[in-house]
Amino acid sequence: MNNAAFEIDEAEKRRLLGELLAGRLPDDRGRFGPFGGRFVPEVLVPALDRLEEHARAALADERYHAELASLQRNWVGRPTPLCQAPRLSELWGADIWLKREELAHTGAHKINNALGQALIAKRMGAKRVVAETGAGQHGVASAAACARVGLPCVVYMGAVDVERQQPNVVRMERLGAEVRAVESGDATLRAAIDEALRHWAGDPIDTHYLLGSSVGPHPFPWLVRELQAVIGRETREQMLDQAGRLPDVAIAAVGGGSNAIGFFHGFLADEAVSIVGIEAGGTGAAIGQNAATIATGEPGVLHGSMSLLLQDENGQVQETSSISAGLDYPGVGPEHAFLRLVGRVSYRSITDNEAMEALDACSRMEGILPAVEPSHALAGARTIATERPGATIVVNLCGRGDKDMPILMRHWGQR
Repeated sequence: MNNAAFEIDEAEKRRLLGELLAGRLPDDRGRFGPFGGRFVPEVLVPALDRLEEHARAALADERYHAELASLQRNWVGRPTPLCQAPRLSELWGADIWLKREELAHTGAHKINNALGQALIAKRMGAKRVVAETGAGQHGVASAAACARVGLPCVVYMGAVDVERQQPNVVRMERLGAEVRAVESGDATLRAAIDEALRHWAGDPIDTHYLLGSSVGPHPFPWLVRELQAVIGRETREQMLDQAGRLPDVAIAAVGGGSNAIGFFHGFLADEAVSIVGIEAGGTGAAIGQNAATIATGEPGVLHGSMSLLLQDENGQVQETSSISAGLDYPGVGPEHAFLRLVGRVSYRSITDNEAMEALDACSRMEGILPAVEPSHALAGARTIATERPGATIVVNLCGRGDKDMPILMRHWGQR
């Protein structure tokens, strides 16, 4: 982090982390320390207030939790398994474990948040749902969840992502969603979020915006984290049950950051567990060659919250580059920026080629074809294994690779 105004001493870091662990962050302004908040048009403020009120009421309601838990068990397929990866462990010289979120219904962690928000939207009396998607997994999850609860769904998707994630476009349409390709801006996830926010601003009462990542104005980063925290809770319990211990290192890929924030929250209070987020290093370190927001970003406002952004000296948000549509975003969730600030989570970058090598290794050694997004986390695990031989490392395998076959075929063809 390069802005001196956001530097704090060790005592303040400990205090802020304690506030988070005690459940007092985000605060009443929706802030995680200096990050988060609401930077939105006035027309959206009542809608955000209403969403927070209904979300907090739902999360305190035993009937909501009972319905959600039943659907998670019988429809989503939770708890998802935790499995040891013996051949990767031997190859990389560490004890590798995989949290199998790719086995959840629709093929990724995104269903956890989509289902939880769809149930809240139904309680609020929403007449329709609008969503955005990058890699397509949140769009598929939103379409499936809306079909389950009986709400119409419109999904905005950047035209670049529509082309490179065509299987997920077809899946969304078969699940009853209307997919709208966004040609403006960079035509990826950032542009899709822009359009979804515009749609919501035009009808903030009857429409619920089912935001898919831990970004955006409060209460979205908090709400998405609460609905994804099931990943970390399960993983911690499973590690203790199956391995008889907690991991030395917990690793997840970070784009906007929803899978990672849910996974990390299971271990934040465990000081002995190192937590590592892996960003998309793309093809190089220069602006426009990667999506490594925390590594090279500066504080700024994007999509309604203060966080770290890839921007130039004039504050113009920059285009990104990554082989992964799900990590191809110029910002990051405000809680990730906060965790970096207080030093509880470290963040690293993995290049496209490193991620694809890890994808190949996992596929050939373990019989699991991961999505490109968690392949970045796998490559991070391989790097850390060389630094900490014999360490117990758990990786959140947040999505499966079926959706990425067009990307993989092009990559293998080019190679």
